[in-house]
Amino acid sequence: MSDDNFIEGIHFYFDESGLMVFTKKYHLQRGYCCGNGCRHCPYNYENVTDIKKRESLRRKTQNNFEKDTGKSE
Repeated sequence: MSDDNFIEGIHFYFDESGLMVFTKKYHLQRGYCCGNGCRHCPYNYENVTDIKKRESLRRKTQNNFEKDTGKSE
C-alpha cells in the first residue's frame, strides 16, 4: 500500500493514548500478519512468535467479540 492511499479513519486511527492503530481494512490490504500483536489483526495472530502472547491475544479478541455481539464466533 502506498502512502497516497493511507487514510486516517479508514486505514488507521489514534487511540485515547495517542497511539496509531491500524484497522482491519489496513491489515487485509497488507495481506499478512506482521507478528506484532496488532489490535485489529484479522489473521488470528498467526505470526506472533511468543506462544503465550499469541494465545492471550486470541482469548482477548474472542472475549471482546462475545462482549460486543452477545455470541461466540
